[in-house]
Amino acid sequence: MGEQQQVKFPQEVIDEYAALGVDLPALFSAGHLGTRMGVQILEASAERVVGTMPVEGNTQPYGLLHGGASAVLAETLGSVGAMLHGGSSRIAVGVDLNCTHHRGVRSGLVTGVATPVHRGRSTATYEIVITDGADKRVCTARLTCLLRDVRPGDGEQAAG
Repeated sequence: MGEQQQVKFPQEVIDEYAALGVDLPALFSAGHLGTRMGVQILEASAERVVGTMPVEGNTQPYGLLHGGASAVLAETLGSVGAMLHGGSSRIAVGVDLNCTHHRGVRSGLVTGVATPVHRGRSTATYEIVITDGADKRVCTARLTCLLRDVRPGDGEQAAG
């Protein structure tokens, strides 16, 4: 659990970040929390972000996928989309997340797909649909991120 796969990015996006000396696939791991929870980002662009997370290890006492785990997957995927929308000179910071949990899941992988609802200059909102292995909807989430300019030191936190 937590082993990161290579993320698929559009080549022009990889080139934009590479020109700044940033290894985009390494930057866009799921972070420490996502890694602990086994989040894998499989595809990433401002138009669509896809990722998976195992149910095992992310359950509540009744053996069902924890709602907070779904929230972590949703915020991770929506934040990646918002940051790609903002470009290399902006950072996406989550300001609102809501999740509706539709059904329980006891095993397997869940898959999240984040697609934009709004992509503006100062905010980006993504809908994230999380499904189980049978493609049944487990959770619907909406994340709004503030897009702010990069400040000195921001990259040090991301790299560390």
